[in-house]
Amino acid sequence: MENTGILKGKTIFITGASRGIGKAIALKAAKDGANIVIAAKTADPHPKLPGTIYTAAEEIERAGGKALACIVDVRDEEQVKKAVDAAVAKFGGIDILVNNASAISVTRTLDTDMKRYDLMHNINTRGTFLVSKICLPYLLKSKHAHILNISPPLSMRPKWFGNHVAYTMAKYGMSMCVLGMAEEFKDMNLAVNALWPRTAVYTAATDFVAGPEAVKYTRKADIMADAAYVLLSQKPNSCSGKFLIDEEVLFEAGVKDFKQYACFPEYADRLRIDLFLEPQHSKL
Repeated sequence: MENTGILKGKTIFITGASRGIGKAIALKAAKDGANIVIAAKTADPHPKLPGTIYTAAEEIERAGGKALACIVDVRDEEQVKKAVDAAVAKFGGIDILVNNASAISVTRTLDTDMKRYDLMHNINTRGTFLVSKICLPYLLKSKHAHILNISPPLSMRPKWFGNHVAYTMAKYGMSMCVLGMAEEFKDMNLAVNALWPRTAVYTAATDFVAGPEAVKYTRKADIMADAAYVLLSQKPNSCSGKFLIDEEVLFEAGVKDFKQYACFPEYADRLRIDLFLEPQHSKL
């Protein structure tokens, strides 16, 4: 997906942007010359996961963007306000918000301790609502206002609840923010959408959680970055309240070669379908 320069000078506030999908989206926008606010907790190196907000900032600036690294736990209202204030002071406003920060525990009810339950709900649902609420006064002043949540399509099929109801509730909370805010602000030139990967996406946490063999059946985070770039390049009044899938967004944008996104191209026809999506025959 080629860069067009449309995001040059736009200020993009991304939660959880120190690594993974959040950082991939940041780097794609940086190639346009965007201003990127890296709002994440990782100020010091993690013993098992590479990357901090400061190393991400360096990569963003090497890619052509401007970066502001902010220590932000999305559960902490004061930290969120401080980061938003810093972004506005440095860049003059906020044009785009990407709610990417998320916690996961794919566990059944009896195996989910309440500490983990609270973590997921406070980061995924509450954090998304909080960061959106604090950014909204500035987004509504922008002529290119977008909120993009990295969250799945809503489905009430019991199969998506039975094995991990706590995680589903927390992740669907992010998607319900899309549904509600898109309707609430539909006449205010603000696009609010969700983006979700068709297949599992490899990040540094994949090895940590699923082991090194899992990477064979995943795609690179670049596919989510390219799909996000397509969506965030659109005029706000052209698409809102949608639950979109990465490969479908890119197919409609003219991308035909999806093997380029596979971590191992020889496994491109055996990729693992992500949670909340049904296996289906693909027109790709």
